[in-house]
Amino acid sequence: MKDTTADPLIDVGQLKVGMFIHLDLGWMSHPFPLSSFKLSSEDQLLILRRLGLQQVRWSPGKSDLQTEASPLPPEPAPEVSNALSAEELAREAHRKALEAQRAALNLCERQYAEAAGAFRGVMDLVPTDPRHARDQATALTAALLDKMLVEGDLNIRLLNEGAGDRGTAHALNVSIISLLLGRAFGLGREEMMDLGVGALLHDIGKTEVLARLRHRDDSFTAAELNGYQSHVAKGVALAQGMGLAAGPLLIIAQHHENADGSGFPQRINVDRMSAGSRIVSLVNRFDGLCNPLLASKAMTPHEGLSLMFAQGRNRFDATMLNAFIRMMGVYPPGSTVQLTDDRFALVVAVNSSRPLKPKVMVHDPKVPREEALILNLEQHADLGIRRSLKPQHLPRASLDYLSPRTRLAYFFEPTLGPGAAELAA
Repeated sequence: MKDTTADPLIDVGQLKVGMFIHLDLGWMSHPFPLSSFKLSSEDQLLILRRLGLQQVRWSPGKSDLQTEASPLPPEPAPEVSNALSAEELAREAHRKALEAQRAALNLCERQYAEAAGAFRGVMDLVPTDPRHARDQATALTAALLDKMLVEGDLNIRLLNEGAGDRGTAHALNVSIISLLLGRAFGLGREEMMDLGVGALLHDIGKTEVLARLRHRDDSFTAAELNGYQSHVAKGVALAQGMGLAAGPLLIIAQHHENADGSGFPQRINVDRMSAGSRIVSLVNRFDGLCNPLLASKAMTPHEGLSLMFAQGRNRFDATMLNAFIRMMGVYPPGSTVQLTDDRFALVVAVNSSRPLKPKVMVHDPKVPREEALILNLEQHADLGIRRSLKPQHLPRASLDYLSPRTRLAYFFEPTLGPGAAELAA
């Protein structure tokens, strides 16, 4: 990877549209989707000036600057003897759609990677500088919320690459999905900040529990189960040392409580749980079912939701569970499905306004996997999902083509945007 620190510095006042710049502030300290990007508008220049920066680094080789010399008159276009054939037009449309699709996924994955790095930085600070860790967790939550401030709906997007270690992936999955659910409920900024910080740090107590006791196992003895459950009290103690506010502190204390009083450690019911705790308890359970310690025990997202609805309705706030299912879709991202035309597909994104019509990658033997376009079922009234199935029940060719993830990582993207171009099959 190129060392971007060798790129030259430039005064912010000299920046122009078309320059590719690098912000050393870090993802959490600015409102842009990424820390390295090409300036595309005067509005971005204005935001940079308001950040109070004196200089930034820029990459001349990646920049696309317009020359200030008077443009030469355009040369007459050569005559084209034959118009493009329908096949050539279709090929060009496919190329552009694929390019947009890859750009949208790449943006999500780069944002996720920066968020993952920021979270690991928070956890590294907890033992040595807990107050700074609190400030960094707050900044990360604010950055996630800023990235969610778009008009219209957000898609929940399945990523190709996860965060690496399971603890980071779990914390980000729970926090991102919890924030999206809070957004769906119309929570205010202060409530969303409490929700995000509490969700990020809900398992912080596990850092002080023996590694073999950090994940519940049905074979635990009574003493081992107590050791596992102690992560809640240890988390509360760490959170108090960090100086967390009451909102996130309650989430850490109550993220294993259930609406019917069957949870731990206090066995309180829904009436005594905070709204943030009810959200995080729900999302934490879902991610635990889909991303357990042993991948062989993982449920598909569709199975996880079905189990929570059928067997756990009393365990969760009913209003929140119904809203969660609407948001995630009947077939959440990561589900492997068979379509009504018998083709097999992988759900990659879902828009909560059409939970039965997600976006899928379809196994098409005629199309190389790296050129497969995402099919938006919402645009195809005559095509839907017949059933969900476990990845191991897919035909071998479909399994190899779709490559379902053993660990699911989620992010979000605008409903409309650079990934809007899709296959109209």
